[in-house]
Amino acid sequence: MCNKFKANPVSEGISIGETFHFCPYVPNVVEKQISEDDIQNALLQYENAQNKAKEELKLLQSHLKDDDSNKARIFDAHLDILFDAAMDEDIRDEIDDLNNPAFAVNKVYEKYIRIIGKSKDELIAERVADIRDVKNRLLRCLEGVEERNLAELQKPVVIVAYDLLPSDTATLDKNKVLAIITEVGGPTSHSAIIARSYEIPALLGLENAMNIITDQTEVIVDAVDGEIILCPTAEEKEEYSKKREKFLIKQKETKQYISQEAKSTDGTKIDVEINLGSASSNELQGGCQYTDGVGLFRTEFIYMGRPDLPTEDEQFEIYKKVLLVFKNSPVTIRTLDIGGDKKLDSMELPVEENPFLGNRALRLCLSNPQIFKTQLRACLRASVFGNLWLMFPMVGSLDDVRAAKKALQEAKDELDNENIPYNKDMKFGVMIEIPSIALLADMVAKEVDFVSIGTNDLTQYTMAADRMNPAVNKYYQSNNPAIYRLINYVTKEFKKQGKDVCVCGEMGGNKLSAPVLVGMGIRRLSMGLASVASVKKVINNLSIPQMEELASQVCQMETDKEIVDYLSEKLSDLI
Repeated sequence: MCNKFKANPVSEGISIGETFHFCPYVPNVVEKQISEDDIQNALLQYENAQNKAKEELKLLQSHLKDDDSNKARIFDAHLDILFDAAMDEDIRDEIDDLNNPAFAVNKVYEKYIRIIGKSKDELIAERVADIRDVKNRLLRCLEGVEERNLAELQKPVVIVAYDLLPSDTATLDKNKVLAIITEVGGPTSHSAIIARSYEIPALLGLENAMNIITDQTEVIVDAVDGEIILCPTAEEKEEYSKKREKFLIKQKETKQYISQEAKSTDGTKIDVEINLGSASSNELQGGCQYTDGVGLFRTEFIYMGRPDLPTEDEQFEIYKKVLLVFKNSPVTIRTLDIGGDKKLDSMELPVEENPFLGNRALRLCLSNPQIFKTQLRACLRASVFGNLWLMFPMVGSLDDVRAAKKALQEAKDELDNENIPYNKDMKFGVMIEIPSIALLADMVAKEVDFVSIGTNDLTQYTMAADRMNPAVNKYYQSNNPAIYRLINYVTKEFKKQGKDVCVCGEMGGNKLSAPVLVGMGIRRLSMGLASVASVKKVINNLSIPQMEELASQVCQMETDKEIVDYLSEKLSDLI
């Protein structure tokens, strides 16, 4: 019988311990018709369950406020979902159509989960976990079942679960969790984010894990090489204990780099910037303390979870807040990157056959000029409070570039007429995500001040592989030589004209690919805070000629595997 299994490491580390099967409440919803006489009673049951769920969420918040205010804010979003006007109305309509409350809740929530779950934007897709969490809480309250969470842990264990939702981990004591193994999830899932923030080793995506790994079984979790060993021998435990000690020593050494500048051994400064998904104080302070600016500020969160569109003044205050925190460091604000794959309460978007190749991001903004202009005016007004760089996503042609520039100029003209100040020298740029615009880099460089390469979508569109679809995971190859060649071409053409190039996708924060990007001439890398120390460590221990050699070799190689093997060997002492 096999006692070794492979899974996807999303938070590095090695642990040995006994497993604990975490099985939260699982809804059992049955379609059942009610009579017209029962409608009012059914509506009352639904409202009572809503109020009970609200009490639980408020209690969770009160417990967390002192210990972890960031986690406490998760449940603000849950309360918004619980009383979302559109979903509430749909549920009441289902009950009026003689469906029982549990079936009505499940049907409506699952509809929204399907719609949002198709999104290729990690920030939006992550909302699925929150919606499913609220759905389960509401159904449990309807059934009258008490809550069960990870506060019950009596000793340090390896958690094995189908998935972990936000409320599952809200009361988690990180000192009692040795590692996490789940059946589903990827690097941007809630489980992965929690694991990285707590530095808990985590392996996600082990199909059928709950059946393969029985409860109270001793396991080794190697979240460095992605291995799980069941019922290890004494020799295996000794081997992995030594490996763990080496990992911890290396991890401690790596952490020392987080507060250092990123500078090659021959003195070239590399700007390490942060990707931000909100304007929360915790996120801003962490980024400001350890990075050289904001390489990507996603503005979608401003539009999400609300019945109306954000006003110009609301947006202005958020952008101003970020700029004041980062002072003179660049803050690259990406305009609204949303599309037909996501229905916001505040926008009516048509259903599209393939929304990821449809009317989204810049295309959507150009077809909704008033929404676009509101955001552009807010950005321009905020630009006097810091070093704001404005960036447009999903650009496919020079026509797109020029249409965006025209819209920006119209917003500037309006502010001039109203005598409202803005930074006349504010930088304007575009994202390279679509191969067509990458191949026009020589022309694009004449039109814009800078470019930012979004490697996640660039890989997806170049390799024709949906990065959220496990069935084609092997085709989504971010280290394929075609991706490096495209990036190299874009960088070369922009350097010729003295224009800035930044990488804000996963490759920018990857310790294997980051030195290759520097070797191509890129001097700005943007990433999540969890990647900052490891990327700085690699850069600070290599010279520019060494990184140029890595880039040269990689662009001549033939396959993704060949490149990964080569980089893993060359950088083995640094990763």
